[in-house]
Amino acid sequence: MRKELAMLTAVGSITASGVCGTKPSLHAPSANNGNGSRPNILFILSDDHTSQSWGIYGGILSRYVKNDNIKRLANEGCVLENSFCTNSISVPSRASILTGKYSHQNGVYSLDDALSPDSSNIAKTIRESGYQTALFGKWHLKREPSGFDHYAVFHDQGEYRNPVFKTADSWIDDDKGNNGKRAIGFSTDLVTDSTICWIKHRDQSKPFLMFCHFKATHEPWDYPERFAHLYDDVEIPEPANLMEFFPSSTSRTFKGQTLETIGRNWEYASKDPDKWWCKYPGLPFSTQGMDSITARKRIYQKYIKDYLRCGATVDDNIGKLLRFLDAEGLSRNTIVIYVSDQGFFLGEHGFYDKRIMYEEALRMPFVIRYPKEIPAGTRNHDIILNTDFAALLADYAQAKVPTGSNGRSFRENLKGKTPKGWRKSAYYRYWTHHDIRPAHMGIRNDRYKLIFFYGNRLSTTGSSSIPTTPTWEFYDLKMDPHENSNSYSNPKYTKQIKRMKQELLKQRQLCGDVDANDSTMRRIMDRYYW
Repeated sequence: MRKELAMLTAVGSITASGVCGTKPSLHAPSANNGNGSRPNILFILSDDHTSQSWGIYGGILSRYVKNDNIKRLANEGCVLENSFCTNSISVPSRASILTGKYSHQNGVYSLDDALSPDSSNIAKTIRESGYQTALFGKWHLKREPSGFDHYAVFHDQGEYRNPVFKTADSWIDDDKGNNGKRAIGFSTDLVTDSTICWIKHRDQSKPFLMFCHFKATHEPWDYPERFAHLYDDVEIPEPANLMEFFPSSTSRTFKGQTLETIGRNWEYASKDPDKWWCKYPGLPFSTQGMDSITARKRIYQKYIKDYLRCGATVDDNIGKLLRFLDAEGLSRNTIVIYVSDQGFFLGEHGFYDKRIMYEEALRMPFVIRYPKEIPAGTRNHDIILNTDFAALLADYAQAKVPTGSNGRSFRENLKGKTPKGWRKSAYYRYWTHHDIRPAHMGIRNDRYKLIFFYGNRLSTTGSSSIPTTPTWEFYDLKMDPHENSNSYSNPKYTKQIKRMKQELLKQRQLCGDVDANDSTMRRIMDRYYW
C-alpha cells in the first residue's frame, strides 16, 4: 500500500499548477482585467446537475440545497427558465454545445459515438478570432479535444477521487487506452484549482475562453469529506409521484429507469466494491426484507442525500471561482455561465437517470452573469436550445459561429429584447433505443408537449435491436406540470395534438432531421404517425 501511495503521489504532482501546465505570463497586466472591448468567458459545465437541485427554480428541495454561489450568480445575472437540450444524454449534448448542431448534423447520436477533432467547434472559431482557450475536467467525447491552447481532461467518465488527466503531451483516444497522469484530490476541487491556475498565468494581452467542466453530479454522486455529514439526521422531502410504480397508473407508455435499479447496484457493490464499475459512497447498503414502499423510500433518502452533497461541492467551487475573479479584478469584464449538460430525475415518477423528454431531464438549468450588459436578477422565459450556446459565445467574442451551426445567439434575449421571429417550440430527439426507454422524438412549446416513441434503433450505436410498438404521449404543462397523466387519448386535446403533429413535422424539416434514407423510419411514420 505504501508503495502504491508513493507512486500515486509521484504522478499526483499535477495537482493545481501541474494540471494547469502553464508558466507565469511574461505580459504585464493590461488588456483584459476589466476594460477590454471583448469579454473573457468562463463557461462552467456540470454533468446531470438538474434544475430541481439548484434551488433557484423552486421545488421541494429548494430549502435543502447548498446553493449560495448559484444564488449569487442568479442575483447578479439572468436565469433561463426554458433552456432545453436536444438529446438528453451527456456525449450528444456536449457535442451540440460545442458545434451548435443537432445530433444528426454533428454525427454524435449516443454515448458510444465520438466527436471528430476535425469538426468545427466554438473553441476553434473563438481561438481563431484572437482568444486564448483552455479546457479542464470532463470531456467525454472520446477523441482528442481540438481548438484549445491547453487542455487536461479526464479519461472517459473520469473518477471523483484521484482522477487521471490526459493532455496533449501523449494523447490516446479513450477507446484505445489510458496513459494520463493521476492527480491527488477530489475531482471538482482539482478542476477548479486548475482553472484558476491557468487564468492566473494566462497571456494577459488576450481575452480568454475557459471551459471548466465538472464530473459532478454524475453517478456515483460522490463528495469530499467536508460534506460527508451534510444532511445527517435530515429527512429530505419526497416528490409527490415518487410512488409511481407502474406505467398504467398514469398511462405512461414505457417502463423507465426506476430507483430500484440503483438500489440493486448499491447492494451488488456492497458485496464486492472492487468489482463494480464505480466507487459509491456510503456503502454498505441493503433493502433486504423491506416491502416495496419502504424500500423505495430508503433508496430515495440515500440517493438524494448523496446527490445533494455532490451538488454542494459544485456550488462550493463556483464560489471559489467567483471570489478569484473578484480578487483579480476580472469580474466586470468576464462572462460567467453555469449550466448542466442536461437534467436528471431525482425520484420523480420513481425514476433516476435522464434520457426521456420529461421536464426533469429535458430542462438545462442555466444562469449567466455579465455586469456590463445583462440586467441583474432577471429571468428569461424564451425557448433556448443547447444548439444556441455556440452562437451566443461567438456573438460575445466577435467570432464566427462554427461551420454548419444552426443555433441563434440569444444575446438580445438576455437584455429583455426578444428578437422578432424567435422560436415558439423546441425540437428534441433521443436516438438510443431500449425497451425501458424507447427511441423518441418530440416537440414542446410554452404550454404543451407531444412525444412520439417510435421505438426503433434504426442504425444508432449502443441500442437494442428489438423494436417496441410505437406510442404517443401528450401533456398539458399548465394543467399537469409534473406530467402525471398522459392525455393523448383525451378528446379535449384532439385539435391541439393535430396542430402539434404538424409542427413536429415542420421542425424536422427545418433542422433537416427527416430520415430521408431510412426505409424503416418511413414505414413507422406511415403506419403510426397519424
